Amino acid sequence: MMKRKYILLIVTAVLLLSQLIRIDKTNPPVDPKLDFQAAAHPPAEVLSLIRGACYDCHSDEIRYPWYSNVAPVSWWLKGHINEAKEHFNFSTLGILKPEDLKWALGTAAEELRKGNMPLGSYTWMHREARLSDEQRALLAHWLENFNPVSSGYGHQQGQ
Repeated sequence: MMKRKYILLIVTAVLLLSQLIRIDKTNPPVDPKLDFQAAAHPPAEVLSLIRGACYDCHSDEIRYPWYSNVAPVSWWLKGHINEAKEHFNFSTLGILKPEDLKWALGTAAEELRKGNMPLGSYTWMHREARLSDEQRALLAHWLENFNPVSSGYGHQQGQ
């Protein structure tokens, strides 16, 4: 019984001390000209769905939830965000060449169709990111069929 109390005390102390190790929650400045909205000119419904389901991990406009203040959950969350932005960042899509943007959006569509995105661990806490089958199909269809040339992509960025 004494051993169990000792272990509980150690675990509690470690959890309390871990709260001192904070994650960096500052977002880098966003250049609106490079953002997905300016680069691709998506329809309002598509943009709304993407902002609600994707931007909190795949952009530089992250809104950190309350639990991002609680270690070790905050560390796990920050790791997911960093990895997500390495793969795909809506805030910087405007720097891509048209063929690279087409590939990136096609890859995003594939992840949506497979049900890999948004992550289940994210949608569990974020209702706005839960996509119906119809919304998922709409997004995937638009992303797959985006044509950088006919949309005027690149002209506003000086490409």
